[in-house]
Amino acid sequence: MNENVVVSADWLAERLGDIHIVDVRDAWEYEGIGHLPGAVNIPFDEFRSADADDAGMLPGAETWSDLLGNVGISEDDTVVAYDDMHGVFAARFLVTAELYGHEVLHLLDGDFSAWQRDHETTTNAPSPAPISYDVREPESSPLIGREEVEAAIDDPDAVLVDTRDPDEFAEGHLPSAVNVDWLDLVDDESRGLKSPDELRSILESNGVTPDKRVILYCNTARRISHTYVVLSSLGYDDLGFYEGSLTEWTEADGKLERD
Repeated sequence: MNENVVVSADWLAERLGDIHIVDVRDAWEYEGIGHLPGAVNIPFDEFRSADADDAGMLPGAETWSDLLGNVGISEDDTVVAYDDMHGVFAARFLVTAELYGHEVLHLLDGDFSAWQRDHETTTNAPSPAPISYDVREPESSPLIGREEVEAAIDDPDAVLVDTRDPDEFAEGHLPSAVNVDWLDLVDDESRGLKSPDELRSILESNGVTPDKRVILYCNTARRISHTYVVLSSLGYDDLGFYEGSLTEWTEADGKLERD
């Protein structure tokens, strides 16, 4: 993702009607509480695998193509996603889009609650005509597997980042991992990201620096999506996205450390 992946509410307000907005909240929230003008609804659970053995992972190219095409989005459109949880669910949507070859992607800084403080919302849902959406191979992919994670554990040029909360981290984490709770990167008042200087301070104090290979994991790849977007916005370009995360690691009897 590019460094301009995160956009402000004001930036988006100036472009309503010119770009595609995706609301990833549940349908009852989208319909009952309201949404951004022009936004279509693709709930979070619809773009995660329904396979019990692969819960939370990618939905499959055909499913993704249908989801986007059915709401009138093509593979070349500019897309902005949002939720009402500081962007963590929306970030997962954007990472999924990137992995299926979509290139022009943005995360709304803040969320629905932050937007409605100063901007218009509506309960009127658009009715876009379905179109064809062609999934493409991305030019490069951040996805990594277990073997690369294992290699990074003892690599001084790599850092493993556990994005879960400190209690989860203490109960068991990958060897040599550092803990950067994804919520520590969010400003409680604005509901968006902390300032770039604050973000860099938090990351660098934990050894997460741009000169290292950064390997991200959580439980089921939701929280690392948010951190992946944040790091991308700060110019980190050597990122490994361990989609299997601890779910895969523990199923394969991977070693854990405990604090």
